[in-house]
Amino acid sequence: MPSAFTRVAYESADDLVFGSALRPVRLANGITIGGGRVLPEVNFTLPPIDINQSTMPEILAQYRDMVSGILTRAYELSVPALILEVELLPPMTNTPRWGIDVVKTVKDVMVDFEASKGMKVGLRVTPNDTREFERPTRMRKSQYLEAMLETFKGVAEAGADLLSIESTGGKELHDHALIQGDLRGVIFALAVMGARDMEFLWTHISSIAESTGTIAAGDTACGFGNTAMVLAEKGYIPRLFAAVVRVATVARTLAAYEAGAVGPSKDCAYEGPYIKAITGYPISMEGRTSACAHLSPLGNIAGAVCDLWSNESVQNIKLLGAMAPVVSTEQLAYDCRLYDQATIAGEDGVRQLRDWLAASDAPLDPQAYVLEPSFVYEVSRSLIRGNSAYERTRLGVERALKLLRKAVQEGELTLPEREKHWFDIMQSELDSLPESEDELWTDIRSTYDTSGFDASNYCLS
Repeated sequence: MPSAFTRVAYESADDLVFGSALRPVRLANGITIGGGRVLPEVNFTLPPIDINQSTMPEILAQYRDMVSGILTRAYELSVPALILEVELLPPMTNTPRWGIDVVKTVKDVMVDFEASKGMKVGLRVTPNDTREFERPTRMRKSQYLEAMLETFKGVAEAGADLLSIESTGGKELHDHALIQGDLRGVIFALAVMGARDMEFLWTHISSIAESTGTIAAGDTACGFGNTAMVLAEKGYIPRLFAAVVRVATVARTLAAYEAGAVGPSKDCAYEGPYIKAITGYPISMEGRTSACAHLSPLGNIAGAVCDLWSNESVQNIKLLGAMAPVVSTEQLAYDCRLYDQATIAGEDGVRQLRDWLAASDAPLDPQAYVLEPSFVYEVSRSLIRGNSAYERTRLGVERALKLLRKAVQEGELTLPEREKHWFDIMQSELDSLPESEDELWTDIRSTYDTSGFDASNYCLS
């Protein structure tokens, strides 16, 4: 597929700020994302429950209660508009009518609330990528793919505004490469396998969006970059390695936008600032408010250039204050009020808050440092010069390693002494990468057990 993006969207890093995108996304009801203010995106899910036909009435009742509670609290806090995200659980994707019924239930509550209260609400629906449930995976032809695409079409027709997915193409190899600290394997899994699968999958999703009048929003490298982040938090892999993996996810995620996605990106796509810098499309991000789902070293900096501010995914359980989705709604609402006040103060106020958010995290962890706006901008400028996802990933990682090494040397970034030798390890692996993807595939086949996937599904012979 020809590259749709050949340069960064912004003239300088100063222009990369929260709440404003060069190419805002407008929903049918008038909500504009990236049009001048940060809006909350509330992500909510069920507590542990067996999902089957007999439990569906209880499940639908829980979704009605969750949405009613969220919207009521948002209205009480004078939230002008917000986005709801329903991340379908795997059985709801494998049995499309269940996922469609959930969306219809959520949409009915939204419509009634908008009519009675006047507050505008948008809906993102995220079916699961269940193709990985089969081994060896068959990414381009299977009952899982058919059910997934049927679910996308069904939820779009049922009222979704935005379509997203956390796709997993390449994860069959990436998990093994990650735990071994093998940058060559990581790059192949992301920039070759992952990017090729993204083009295939997002061509289908974009077509569904176009035919149903919905918006192909975006993907996330959650199963790759966030897996690395969690492993680094547990001490299983170096934080420096996890930071470079984050940069390596960018070209793979960008492939969705070259296949028709227009944003906002998924909240768990911490590569979002790079996508925004390159495409100009709005992004959703999650940070300190996502601690309900996972811990991270990115609590503040994740919000430095966001357009939607999310809580990740919170279960419908009772806390002292209220049900957890309602609590998350309040947290997001107050954060967005602060963004609003910075915006009222003008460009200086916006940049001041952005820089404070970045500076509070960036020096403490390389995984945070790679999200600092000027770092993002410089790496994006290098990455986008590539003519393929593979070339882009190599260029992006090379630039990131140089900037990270410089930051450590100049005292701008704290890095444990035990991790510093990883600069040389990764640079050596990067330097040894062949020019051709086919040559790298030959090397990968001799290094890894590739029986877990059908190579032809990734156009590999």
